[in-house]
Amino acid sequence: MEIKTRIFGDVTISDDKMISFPNGIVGFPDLKDFALIHDEEQGDQAGIRWMQSVQEPNFAMPVINPLVVKEDYDPLVDDELLAVIGKGENILVLTTITVPTDLSKMSVNLKAPFVINVDTRKAVQVVLEDDLPVKFYVYELLKARKENAKNEKKD
Repeated sequence: MEIKTRIFGDVTISDDKMISFPNGIVGFPDLKDFALIHDEEQGDQAGIRWMQSVQEPNFAMPVINPLVVKEDYDPLVDDELLAVIGKGENILVLTTITVPTDLSKMSVNLKAPFVINVDTRKAVQVVLEDDLPVKFYVYELLKARKENAKNEKKD
């Protein structure tokens, strides 16, 4: 499928990159179809990906696997909320990441993750009851990891 995007221009998306949110997403209930775009050279190991709306070319959200920034992230999600995506073992959880001009304020929203059933390509955004932050600041953490990786390469 060919889609128009503000950030990437015209992009051809394979069916396995398409995700349907039957209930829409928080704040945008009419946006239901998205493509998950990432750097093809990094493959599935890509850090930041983009959840690009198929209906609205100007709407794309940067997303990240929350385990990259919080290894013990394991929120409790009511099965009733997940019923819309179907049962399955192949579940992907992504959270929005905000990258402002001041990079030290970079944050991840751990309160409202996207839960994606990779097999059905259906997803839901849930707002968790857990005491998790909407803004989990990650700049210092990512900076330290980058330094550690750089130092390990030297050794």
